[in-house]
Amino acid sequence: MAYLRNKSMEFLKRFEVPAKNPSEDAQRRWREAVGTLVKNRRRRFRMVPDLDKRSQVETHRRKIQEKLRVALYVQKAALQFIDAARKAEHPLPELARQCGFSVSAEELATIVRNHDTKSLRHHRGVDGIARKINVSLADGIKSDDTGIRAEVYGANQYTEKPPRTFWMFLWDASQDMTLLLLAFCALISVVIGLATEGWPNGMYDGLGIVLTIFLVVMITAASDYKQSLQFRDLDKEKKKIGMHVTRDGYRQKVSIYDIVVGDIVHLSIGDQVPADGLYIDGYSFVVDESSLSGESEPVHLSNAKPFLLGGTKVQDGSARMLVTAVGMRTEWGNLMETLSQGGEDETPLQAHAPGGLLRWSGEDALSVLNFFAVAVTIIVVAVPEGLPLAVTLSLAFAMKKLMQERALVRHLSACETMGSASCICTDKTGTLTTNHMVVEKVWASGAAQTVSTAKGFDELKSSVSENFTKVLLEGVFHCSGSEVVTNKDGKTTIMGTPTETAILEFGLEVEKYTKVERCSAMKLKVEPFNSVKKTMAVVVASPHAAGHPRVILKGASEVVLRRCSSIIDGTGSVEKLTDAKAKRVSSAIDAFACEALRTLCLAYQDVTSGSDIPSDGYTLIAVFGIKDPLRPGVREAVKTCHAAGINVRMVTGDNINTAKAIARECGILTDDGIAIEGPDFRTKSPNEMKEIIPRIQARSCILLLLL
Repeated sequence: MAYLRNKSMEFLKRFEVPAKNPSEDAQRRWREAVGTLVKNRRRRFRMVPDLDKRSQVETHRRKIQEKLRVALYVQKAALQFIDAARKAEHPLPELARQCGFSVSAEELATIVRNHDTKSLRHHRGVDGIARKINVSLADGIKSDDTGIRAEVYGANQYTEKPPRTFWMFLWDASQDMTLLLLAFCALISVVIGLATEGWPNGMYDGLGIVLTIFLVVMITAASDYKQSLQFRDLDKEKKKIGMHVTRDGYRQKVSIYDIVVGDIVHLSIGDQVPADGLYIDGYSFVVDESSLSGESEPVHLSNAKPFLLGGTKVQDGSARMLVTAVGMRTEWGNLMETLSQGGEDETPLQAHAPGGLLRWSGEDALSVLNFFAVAVTIIVVAVPEGLPLAVTLSLAFAMKKLMQERALVRHLSACETMGSASCICTDKTGTLTTNHMVVEKVWASGAAQTVSTAKGFDELKSSVSENFTKVLLEGVFHCSGSEVVTNKDGKTTIMGTPTETAILEFGLEVEKYTKVERCSAMKLKVEPFNSVKKTMAVVVASPHAAGHPRVILKGASEVVLRRCSSIIDGTGSVEKLTDAKAKRVSSAIDAFACEALRTLCLAYQDVTSGSDIPSDGYTLIAVFGIKDPLRPGVREAVKTCHAAGINVRMVTGDNINTAKAIARECGILTDDGIAIEGPDFRTKSPNEMKEIIPRIQARSCILLLLL
């Protein structure tokens, strides 16, 4: 009995399992005990864990962990190998390491030039590159570090060919075929003169020809050399492009030559990309890379495609870029270096006849000698030795006169072309005008006000309410591609285009006179100005829109007015834009244009979603009349051209009324003159101006034939 009792106690101990977190041994004892008592296989282990299966799962999990661990070690080793290979390919110079940089100039240049997304990811993207070159994407570099960065990563200047010396121009001038033939004739004259008339009478004719040749060569070489120096200086001035950068936490304007690696550059429509770099952020950013790739298709850039190449043009949108390569390390510099490497290959004619003169026969030599004798005879008879000198002196005198008028001529022969000009086609902005815009008049709350004086601002202040002023300032400051910045000295400056600058200056004056400050608002979406749509739009989280996003639209007056269905009055109330009111607005726009003012309209619309920009339904806020004063002396210059029988034509993309008003002010459009409007005569760029000139020449020829 005692034996059975002991066995029973041992068996019952198998059921002693802790209520929480039992050990695997206790669970096995429980499983064995249950298997002994419960004979139904379906019910035997319903509430008992399958320890064997759990052990298999645990073993399988450990195998997977081991494989993952091995894979991670392999990946780490591979990354270390790749990093070592990269460091071996692009070693970090000691100077860069001492200055705190952790990436070489060659590696930075290669990433952008080759569009190497893998290397960019290896460096943790744009943020990682910025950390390795010690720059803050928000505040930019420190101005004191520009010298060190230029020393480590290079300066933004290209290696140019050495300028041509005076002796090279002298050699070119002496290669004129007429002068060579006259020199040969002078030699023959000296030989024949000495044989027939003796010394010194036989030398006079020949020496006269030689002296004439010497004067022609010297005058031509001196003129071309002097002009080359002036054109070199002019080319340097032309290349001094100002770029907007962020340094020391402030936005400022610097020369393109002062751009260094690490600079945060602000780009907008029409800007030239100053160096190779990476896209940081922006809106609808499109560049034209045809100057490098030859492809006419625009390239859309974003964070997924961030590579910017120097020498390309911004076609649309705005953005910030991080400069990663400058000067000869850029793609443009690499292209210039490749083009400067000339080959020594033979020409097709040289390769066609190996052996040259050695294969000539006696008959070939006699034929060539006969041809040469006939040519020399014709030239000696037809061309007097004084003709080249007379032509050169007259052209040199004409070139000097043009230089006095601040017109540079690269070659003497161009004076003849200039002398035969009968028509001058000129642009308006920056050529006839100063390109310094100011808001002259504003149409708001149903009336036009002149705001170029303090009295005009007082009248504007008295005619509008505070609510209207808040809406006006919100539209002026938020719907703009320019920026009001404060420099280190605390002075306020405006960075942007002349037109945008004029409107922002007007906004600052409104703040000054009305004591109403603009409210800050986060931009949700930006649609930059487009020359095709002639408008720009921005979506902001406005504090005045009852929690809704507000779309602000600005652009050409006739375009914006068509998209408006209501108007805001001086009290800030919104009214329906009836046909009668729209007609009054159109009349005000035409009146501004007839006063040689460029007009722009400002409108807004509250929407439910900030993702889309509506095409109509806007509320008109105001119409701006912007003036660009004429340059001094323009009227006198046009009058001089007319007196000389030269027609002056102005070709511009402005409103036809504005163009006619400015043309009348210049004296270009006379009482019997005409103004033509159409797609062929609305230009926005120098290339379009270049395309339109042949059409004007063709039409002039047709008119001459009809006459």
